[in-house]
Amino acid sequence: MFIETEGTPNPATLKFLPGRDVMGNSTADFASPEAAGRSPLASALFALPGVARVFLGNDFITVTKTEDEAWQALKPQVLGTLVEHFVSGRPAVDAAGVMAAEDVSPEDQEIVDQIKELLDTRVRPAVASDGGDIVFHGYRDGIVKLHMQGACSGCPSSRATLKHGIENMLRHYVPEVVSVEQVEL
Repeated sequence: MFIETEGTPNPATLKFLPGRDVMGNSTADFASPEAAGRSPLASALFALPGVARVFLGNDFITVTKTEDEAWQALKPQVLGTLVEHFVSGRPAVDAAGVMAAEDVSPEDQEIVDQIKELLDTRVRPAVASDGGDIVFHGYRDGIVKLHMQGACSGCPSSRATLKHGIENMLRHYVPEVVSVEQVEL
């Protein structure tokens, strides 16, 4: 099995492409070993020394390392763990996760639909190419609440991406949008 590796804008995160489906049309973000209990793949990766975060995308995995770990030592271990997992045939995640409820007023549903369409068609593909995802969490009084996942969650440029890229684009296409805020889970 051959797994490609790509850098991301976050120097602490690498993107691993196994050449097969990982999560299908969903994603899963694990910020700690305790949160990874429902994922055999994330649990195996957290068992490695120096793994700080695991994100499972549709056809990729991003792994974020701790500051004191070097990719030179960790990367081969991650590759070995990924190969072992995919050869075993185990699922990436055992059971569907519970999604947090969106904070949306019923009268704003048309605006929310426009925002989600823009996120799905213009933002999500770009963010996925960098090893992450963006999740819509709400819209109230002109404020869009989003959560950055994977490589994007700890990336030094994620705030600029939210404020200058995503916020400007949403404000251009959806005049009701006043600002975009990062939601930390």
